[in-house]
Amino acid sequence: MDQSGAIDNLLQEERVFRPLPQLVIEANVNPQELEGARKFAAMDPAGYWEEAADELDWFKKWDQVLDDKDAPFYRWFPGARCNIVYNALDRHIETANKNKLALIWEGEPGDQRKYTYFELYREVNRFANALRSLGVRKGDRVVIYMPPLPETVISMLAAAKIGAVHSVVFAGFSAKALRKRINDAQAKLLITSDGFYRNGRIIGLKETADEALVGACADCVEAMVVVRRCNIGVDMVDGRDFQYEDLVRQERNEAPTEVMDADDPLFLLYTSGTTGTPKGVVHSHGGYMVGVHRTLTTVFDIKPTDIFWCTADPGWVTGHSAGIYGPLMAGTTSVMYEGHPNYPQADRLWSIVAKYGVTIFYTAPTMIRMLMRFGTQYPKQHDLSSLRLLGTVGEPISPEAWIWLYKNIGRSECPVLDTWWQTETGMFMISPLPISVLKPGSVTKALPGVEVDVVDRQGNPVPPGKGGLLVVTQPWPSMMTGLWNDDDRFKEYWSQIPGVYYAGDVARRDEDGYIWIQGRADDVINIAGHRIGSAELEAAFGVHPAVCECAAVGVPDQIKGEAAKAFVMLNEGFEPGDELIKDLKKTIRNELGPVAVIKSIEFRDSLPKTRSGKLMRRVLKAEENGFEIGDLTGLDED
Repeated sequence: MDQSGAIDNLLQEERVFRPLPQLVIEANVNPQELEGARKFAAMDPAGYWEEAADELDWFKKWDQVLDDKDAPFYRWFPGARCNIVYNALDRHIETANKNKLALIWEGEPGDQRKYTYFELYREVNRFANALRSLGVRKGDRVVIYMPPLPETVISMLAAAKIGAVHSVVFAGFSAKALRKRINDAQAKLLITSDGFYRNGRIIGLKETADEALVGACADCVEAMVVVRRCNIGVDMVDGRDFQYEDLVRQERNEAPTEVMDADDPLFLLYTSGTTGTPKGVVHSHGGYMVGVHRTLTTVFDIKPTDIFWCTADPGWVTGHSAGIYGPLMAGTTSVMYEGHPNYPQADRLWSIVAKYGVTIFYTAPTMIRMLMRFGTQYPKQHDLSSLRLLGTVGEPISPEAWIWLYKNIGRSECPVLDTWWQTETGMFMISPLPISVLKPGSVTKALPGVEVDVVDRQGNPVPPGKGGLLVVTQPWPSMMTGLWNDDDRFKEYWSQIPGVYYAGDVARRDEDGYIWIQGRADDVINIAGHRIGSAELEAAFGVHPAVCECAAVGVPDQIKGEAAKAFVMLNEGFEPGDELIKDLKKTIRNELGPVAVIKSIEFRDSLPKTRSGKLMRRVLKAEENGFEIGDLTGLDED
C-alpha cells in the first residue's frame, strides 16, 4: 500500500458490450452529439446548464446561472421564479400529453388504477386545495408516511404545488424512526394510510403513525390525513385526523400553483450518517428540476411511446427523481407497484413488465440478486420483448449480476445502464447512455456537465487502475442546497478533501477513463497492507454459481493484521459444507490472487440490510467483533 492509502484493485473485468446499430441510429443523442455536449459543458458549464434550464418553463428567468460566492452554499438560477409541479403537470395540460397516461398503478392483490396527465392534474389540485383548507402554507413541512400508492404521488405534488416542503418517510420505518423525522422537520401535517398490502398480508400503518405522534412532536403536528387503502378499522382522533377521501370530495378541480424562488426548498429526504442520526437533505425547486430533467431524459433516451418503470419506493431519492418528478417532467408514462416482488411468486415483476409493455426497467442490484436466486424459469414464462433499456441504481452491480440481467431479462439486446448518484446529488452523475460501449460492473463516465475525479486522501488524482476516493470537482444544478438545520454537518461534505465534494465512495478509473465503484470508503479491508474493497471481494464470490449474495467484512488476524470473513447466501440447489468452502476459497484465489485472504466463510439464510436493500456490513462486523451494534434507525440510504 502506498502512503496515499490507495485501494488495491484485484478484480479485472475484460468483457465489453457494444450497442446494437439500430439502437444507435434511433437514439435521441448520438455519439457525436454526446462528445459535443461533453466539450461544451467542460468549456462553459454555466452555458450548458442554462441550455438545460431553457427546456423547462419558468415564471421568471434567472439573474445568473450560478452564484458561488458563498460556497459550498451554491445558489442555482438565483432570481428565477418557478415551481417543479408546473413542469411536472400544469404545462402538459396545454399539450398533446393532456390525455396521455401519466401513471399506471398496480396493487399487490392485483387491483389497478390509471391516471392521464389531466386526471392526475385535477387530483393534485383537489388535494392542494384540501391542504390549504387545513392551514398548510408555503414553507410548512408535510411528512408523508405512505406505501407506493397513487395518493403518495398526489400528496407529494400537492404539497409542492402550494409551496409546502414534503418529506416522504418509507412505510417500513418504525414509529421511533418516524418520530425522529417529524421532530427534526417540525412537520405541521402528517399524511398516512390505514395500511397496505405486502407479501400477502395487510400491514397496518395508522397505528404506527399514532404511536409516532405520542411525545415531543405532538405539538408541531396539527393534523393527520388518512388514506383508505385496505378498508380496515382505525382509530380517528376528533379534530386532528381527517379521511383523505372526505377532504378531496368537496374540493375544486383547479388550484393556483405557488410561485417559488428557484432556491426555495422542495423536499427534505432523510438519509443515514456515520453517527446514526439521520440527515435531512434539502433539495430546492429550480436546480433540482433542471438537473433531474436533463439527466433522466438523456440517460434513458425517453421517447413518446415509452412505459417507464422505476421499482424504487417513493421514500428514497430514486423514487423521487426517477419514479415521480423525472418521468412526469419528461411527459412519459410511469408504472408503480405496491407490493412484494415475489408475491405470489417470483415472476411478479416480469408479469407486470409483460402486462403493461414496459420499455424501460430501472431497479437495484439487490433486486436482481434476489431474483437470480430463483433461476431463469420465471422470466421465461413472460414476454419481455417490449423492453429496450435496463438500468440499475443504489450500489455497485457485480459483473455476474449485470450479465444475468442483460441475458435473461434483456435478451442480450437491451443495454444495462448502471447509474451512480446519491440522495445528496439529486440527479444521475455518472452513467452510460444507450449508445455507450459497456463494461459489466462499470458506471462508465461522468455525464456532460458533471466533473468527477478519483483521488487520494490529499486530493491528488490517482493513476489509472489504482483505487481512490470519488469526488465531484464542480457544482451541479440538482445538488442538495443544505442539511435541514445543520450547516456544520453540510460543510463536512466539502471539508473532507478541501474544495471538492466528497462522495464517500471508493472507485477506480481504468485505462479507458471508465469509473468502477467499489463500495463505501469505510467498507475497506486492510490485508497485510493491501486495502481491498468489500464490494470487490463480494463480486468475486458472485462468480461462483452457488452464491446468491455475499457480504464481506474485515476481522482481526494475528499475522495479516486483518483478514476477510464472508457471509454467504446460497442459491437453490446448493448445500453448505466443507467442500463448498474450499471451492469458494479457490474461486477467490483465482479471481483476486493470494492477497485476498479469506479467514472464514459463514452460510446464512439472510443478510442484514438497510430499508432500501443495501448491505449493513457494520452490523456483521459488530457482531463478529463483539461491538455494540448501535441505533439502526438512521440506516436508510438509497
